[in-house]
Amino acid sequence: MTDAPAAAAAAAAFAKPARRHGMGRRERAAWGFVAPALIAIAIFFVIPVVSALLLSLTDFDIYALADLDNLRFVGLRNYEQLLSNPLFWGAMKNTLWFSVLGVPLSIAASLAAAVILNARVVKWRPIWRVMFFAPYVTTLVATAVVWRYLLHTRYGVINWALQSVGLPAVDWLGQPETSIPAILMFVVWKIFGYNMLIFLAVLQTVPDDLYEAARIDGAGPWKQFRHVTLPAIAPTLLLVSIISVAGFFQLFAEPYVMTQGGPAQSTVTVLYFMYEEGFKWWNLGSASAVAFILFLCIFAVTMVQLWAARRMGAET
Repeated sequence: MTDAPAAAAAAAAFAKPARRHGMGRRERAAWGFVAPALIAIAIFFVIPVVSALLLSLTDFDIYALADLDNLRFVGLRNYEQLLSNPLFWGAMKNTLWFSVLGVPLSIAASLAAAVILNARVVKWRPIWRVMFFAPYVTTLVATAVVWRYLLHTRYGVINWALQSVGLPAVDWLGQPETSIPAILMFVVWKIFGYNMLIFLAVLQTVPDDLYEAARIDGAGPWKQFRHVTLPAIAPTLLLVSIISVAGFFQLFAEPYVMTQGGPAQSTVTVLYFMYEEGFKWWNLGSASAVAFILFLCIFAVTMVQLWAARRMGAET
């Protein structure tokens, strides 16, 4: 028994040099578990991103695709041409319109649905949750085609409803003034169920004691929402807003299926423009430059959102 402390000290003395010269068993095991994920990230993310960045500095086109000897390094010329291209700025303007109108609308719809479903007076809440979430998990192309028929000028259900109350039919997808609102209706309907579940999950974590204290102080439903609900879900609200902004900036499939960028290119988004540059005109270098400009825009908007959230949190 008296030799046990000495043996422990000797074992510790021998163990210390081993840790200095190499990783221990736990470190090796940790790296072994993490290595497959890191390799997958490197193969499917890091290498493609670096390759796309290098591609954006070249004039890679269909001729270079046939023979790499035609590939030339052009530096920032692709970026300069994009910034002087009115079609690119038109796509950027359309994307901003989609984001400025769609993000607040989708967040408001999802938050309102979550607040209503969180109320215990609502019956059949699981059924309503499934119904609201179902559009998000359905195939985007199939639902977009269905919405094209719903918005049809002569045979669409929406125009039939308008005409039944004495209003004229609207060519929703055939004129620039209504094409963006029409696509926005579809996009909000498609995605708001996902954000609703996020809000519903965080609303269920707000303690009932806070609402009880607010009711005792005489706060009505609006004041409870303003002073209890919103502060409690503020981090989640920021998360949903960041995800929504990134999603609307990357809008592609909806205008591609419903309008093909028309009418008069009023629904061409930045991602749609990138698709045409890369796979219609085979200007893959220019398309890669569009991708990195879009990344910088999303990154800048995200930084502004985080800065505004920190400032609002500091003021409160």
